[in-house]
Amino acid sequence: MKIYTASNRTSFSGNTETGFTMLEILIAISIFAIIVTTVFGSHNYVLSSAGNIEKDIELYQMAKNCINRIAFDLKSLHISLTPEYTPPDSDDTPDSFKIEGDIADTGGESFARLKFASRAHVSLEKNFKEGIARIVYYVQASDENGFVLRRSDRLYPYEEFEEKKSDPVLCEGIKSLTFTFYDQEENESEIWDSDSVDFNYATPRTIKIRLEIGDDLNFVPFETMVILPVFREKIE
Repeated sequence: MKIYTASNRTSFSGNTETGFTMLEILIAISIFAIIVTTVFGSHNYVLSSAGNIEKDIELYQMAKNCINRIAFDLKSLHISLTPEYTPPDSDDTPDSFKIEGDIADTGGESFARLKFASRAHVSLEKNFKEGIARIVYYVQASDENGFVLRRSDRLYPYEEFEEKKSDPVLCEGIKSLTFTFYDQEENESEIWDSDSVDFNYATPRTIKIRLEIGDDLNFVPFETMVILPVFREKIE
């Protein structure tokens, strides 16, 4: 027969067997709860981080493809060179192959827009026509994705530019888009018009493209410089 106390168990033979008090059990349960909470918290954090990493990769790939497309089109640039090109009079029609960069407002925000002629025409029709295309990169408001970057591609004869829902979307979730133009002396400008006396009828020598996609909490900035393969010098 054995007699039990709160802190030990004593037998008639004189042996003492140590047990667990209620306090010790509560402490053990508390430690176990802390460990479990920490493990599950770390697990949720890893899953959340994995989701963010996957989203960042998608944004990175989309921005990279977009930047590469713009750069490729610019490297296939076509312009009018002197002496064939002469500064236009007020009654002359604008140069079909001019480079024009401006700022356009859409959806309450301002984004850069770029127009130029390029041999990198992409046919969306079954006849696969080729030629020098008038390409326009512009941002448009979208109900689902905030702002999207579209690429207009029209063969000659060039119509007056008009935004169309049928123009392909290159990037979604546009946060900002800027083009910076550099002349031969590396002077920079946020706008350009190679058919204007303000720029001495020259084309830019280099164009910097800066694109941000995402939102205020999670966005990917991309930037690259494109040295144009051909350019027209200033006409004084």
